[in-house]
Amino acid sequence: MINPKDFLEFLKRRRSIRMFQNKMIPDDEIEMILKAARWTPSASNRQPWQFIVIKDKELLKTLSKITIYGYFIAQAPVAIAIVGKISESPNWYIQDTTLASMSIMLMAWSLGIGTCWIGSLDREKTKELLNIGKKDYLLTVLPLGYIKGDIPKPTPRKELKKIKKEI
Repeated sequence: MINPKDFLEFLKRRRSIRMFQNKMIPDDEIEMILKAARWTPSASNRQPWQFIVIKDKELLKTLSKITIYGYFIAQAPVAIAIVGKISESPNWYIQDTTLASMSIMLMAWSLGIGTCWIGSLDREKTKELLNIGKKDYLLTVLPLGYIKGDIPKPTPRKELKKIKKEI
């Protein structure tokens, strides 16, 4: 097991990264990130997901243009589209793929790779570009890259006593 205090510190240090070095991520590190996603828990162990690794620079540029605030996708050497297979878990595909996205983000951070959640993308256009089935759900596209510049300072967090309730 990992030391709980070390794990909490690891979580506290993770940041959303929007500036990436122009350096490709080795395939073995991409595989490690995908393995973390693969081992994510899912409802009834249905694993209703598919992970599309995007390395094509022109496609990354196009994807960056069909987001409201994802311009930095174009700078990333790699992105991973996270797709929920609705037919495999009609009630839980969003929760399961969201958990998998966090596994991806945490494993990437452990490898010194930054990423940032993209929530404001045109899902239908992106699905078309990535040849994702109409009956599947595109959760997000996570850009991945080695961090360029300084790691951002932590953003404020609500005090625990303000968000904790005991009954």
